[in-house]
Amino acid sequence: MFSNRMNIFYLLAAVFLAVLPFVYDSRSMLILLSQVFIFAVLAMSYDILLGYTGIVSFGHAMFFGIGAYTVGVFMKRFEPETSYFLLAVLVTILLTALVSYFVGLLTLRLKSHFYAMLTLAFSGLFLVLAEKWRKVTYGNDGFTFRVPDFLKDRTDFYLICLGSMVIVFILMKRFTNSPLGKVLQAIRENEQRTESLGYSVLQYKVIASVVSGVIAGIAGILYAVSLRFVNTSVFTMDITLDALLMTIIGGVGTLVGAIIGAGIIEFSHHWLTELAKVHWIFERWIIFFGIIYILAVMFFPMGIVGSLKKLKFSRKKKEPASLNSDAVSQGES
Repeated sequence: MFSNRMNIFYLLAAVFLAVLPFVYDSRSMLILLSQVFIFAVLAMSYDILLGYTGIVSFGHAMFFGIGAYTVGVFMKRFEPETSYFLLAVLVTILLTALVSYFVGLLTLRLKSHFYAMLTLAFSGLFLVLAEKWRKVTYGNDGFTFRVPDFLKDRTDFYLICLGSMVIVFILMKRFTNSPLGKVLQAIRENEQRTESLGYSVLQYKVIASVVSGVIAGIAGILYAVSLRFVNTSVFTMDITLDALLMTIIGGVGTLVGAIIGAGIIEFSHHWLTELAKVHWIFERWIIFFGIIYILAVMFFPMGIVGSLKKLKFSRKKKEPASLNSDAVSQGES
């Protein structure tokens, strides 16, 4: 019953967001919401690792950057046509799948912080490659590129980003609820016990890494197209930290929490930056951003969605207890 209600709520929210640009014509709001949808896709990809498999990665930006640079290079070197854009998407999927597969095989045998630091090293290699391979990437300066006609209109691009987020959410929901997803959650809870039951833990972790990497690459494509510009910043640690914070604030292992976390962080960033015009103290917006994060962790240690689920569960637990006590009192009378 609860699941059906949530599905109806998700459907209404998606319809509302789809209708919004036609009733509220604000270019800045469309751009901001498009960024929210893009980073929600990135955060959901990270949630597959952290929330459902229990893997902390510091190198998730490498897949995001691969997607951004692939579409950028294709649109720069070739004509900005739909066929080349679709080819760039296909190449991104293949590249991110291959890189995540081999990186997963090399690193997922390690535990906890050893794995996290090695993924950071791999991400650093891609950052150095982007800086040095100037003939293709133009180094730190980056480059602009043109996009196909269907991506030029902001409303159309907004709807594409919204559709991408919804599709990724539905696919990831089915993935996490599948038998494979249940095994990943078992690995998160107790890796040794899962292995003792006969499951090849490494293979399942690699599958999670590949799925997560491909989704992050798609987010990178959308991000580069939204700016029509790409430089080495897409490989920096900041991208990974944003995905990590969005996942933690929204609620680890919930998927919808990643969307909420993306919305909170992107809107907070936007509003705090706007307040810099009001008073100079807000120019140091990162301090206030840190305060928001600290408060979120203090009051919602399980994330917003996780805390709400815990509250609902505790209420359900109390209701049968109160009913039993009422029945006992009636029987005694």
